[in-house]
Amino acid sequence: MRNVTAAQQSIHVGGEWRAALSGATREIIDPVDATAFAVVAEGGVQDTDEAVAAARAAFDDGAWPRTPVAERAALLRRVAALLERDRERIGALESQDAGKTLEEGRVDVDCVRDAFLYFADLVANEDGARVVDAGSDEIRSVVVHEPVGVCALITPWNYPVLQASWKIAPALAAGNTCVIKPSEITPLTTVVLVELLLEAGLPLGAANVVTGPGGTVGARLAEHPDVDLISFTGGLVSGTKVARAAADSVKKVALELGGKNPNVVFADACSTPEAFDTAVDQALNAAFIHSGQVCSAGSRLIVEEPLRDRFVAELARRAQLIRLGRGTDEGVECGPLVSAAQLARTEEYVASALAEGAVLRAGGEKPAGPGYFFRPTVLDRCHRGMRVVREEVFGPVLTVETFRTEEEAVALANDTEYGLAGAVWTSDGDRARRVAAALRHGTVWINDFHPYLPQAEWGGFGKSGIGRELGPGGLGEYREAKHIYQNLAPRPVRWFAGAAEKDQA
Repeated sequence: MRNVTAAQQSIHVGGEWRAALSGATREIIDPVDATAFAVVAEGGVQDTDEAVAAARAAFDDGAWPRTPVAERAALLRRVAALLERDRERIGALESQDAGKTLEEGRVDVDCVRDAFLYFADLVANEDGARVVDAGSDEIRSVVVHEPVGVCALITPWNYPVLQASWKIAPALAAGNTCVIKPSEITPLTTVVLVELLLEAGLPLGAANVVTGPGGTVGARLAEHPDVDLISFTGGLVSGTKVARAAADSVKKVALELGGKNPNVVFADACSTPEAFDTAVDQALNAAFIHSGQVCSAGSRLIVEEPLRDRFVAELARRAQLIRLGRGTDEGVECGPLVSAAQLARTEEYVASALAEGAVLRAGGEKPAGPGYFFRPTVLDRCHRGMRVVREEVFGPVLTVETFRTEEEAVALANDTEYGLAGAVWTSDGDRARRVAAALRHGTVWINDFHPYLPQAEWGGFGKSGIGRELGPGGLGEYREAKHIYQNLAPRPVRWFAGAAEKDQA
């Protein structure tokens, strides 16, 4: 395997690892100490065009789209085995590149493995064409699914290899070819994943990668006429640009654009000391895993009024105890933010919240020392008019709102432009089901937060995006449905009178 941190040849086109055609490079920064630890190629428009051309040739004339389903599934399982083999190496690289803890990096690799195994099993166990009853023995009617074609896969910086797998695994399982553009901030583990695809035997050209900025590489992929589908995970502003650029060529678009996710806690969920401890613990996990840099982070705590003071006091106390540091160090629970820009963004949101009347209960500052660390922050007495409540911070910032009735809780939880995920905590089973049914979010947890299943679709309502990842629906994003109607006993229709009169004459 190549030493990916030393390789400036991070662009892969049609079977060749190479540098950017312009010779440009980018330093990859360790967010723990703000020093460079790797250098990658900084691709541009020409690199992107050549990658698309390679993917186009591989789809139109290559082996992968015509590879039997069982063989495609077998390759995905080989990739899963290689991920298991390289778990420690990839997990440590993900920890350094994205700033997360080593255990989080390991879990991400496990989830990538599970995604490849799930989509391998899904396509291998399908029944094939769906027979449509046309109401006649003389008609054979079936619906088949075919690959879309060339897929452009643009992934975010917070879960680089995990989010890449959610796109790459179903795209390849369906028989597509692809061009992958990882975030320019955290590209390293995606490059490693492409190496594993090649080691597993994926035909050359079926998976290409271009490292480079979204403003050039991503923008070119979105507008490129030879790209049939674009799948983008990232921010709302960039996602809308992708959708506009894709519209001219009417390509398929899938967007996952984040969320402003409510965590609703009813007082009856904390009726015992154990239940109270669990709800507080889960609220911490919801908000501060990976320093809050999670699209589904439970950044809006909506707690019933009688419980608020006790709950927030304990939440703030525990937040102050969270241990920050390098993710590979013993005892570290939370790493830094990914970049100086993300740190500045978080600081600005906290400052605006305090100016608008929020009460700081914990954190709210950068600790002394190098790197992009920010203390886990709890902001009490928040309301819907505050920017920090309406907009996605993507940092370790938790806002607290209160409610008095179930109807008010639902109204607050749904009062957002986003709709990715949410949770309700209650010991009342009927209430849990009512609230879950009323929440306009793509994933709703009851007495839990954050778990997902590769078998279940992931995506959101509203400005959280378009389409779904994972589950059968995630595979469906990378397919086109084709109806094949065969007349086994063709005969004249006699629709037009002139034709009938001629026959009779």
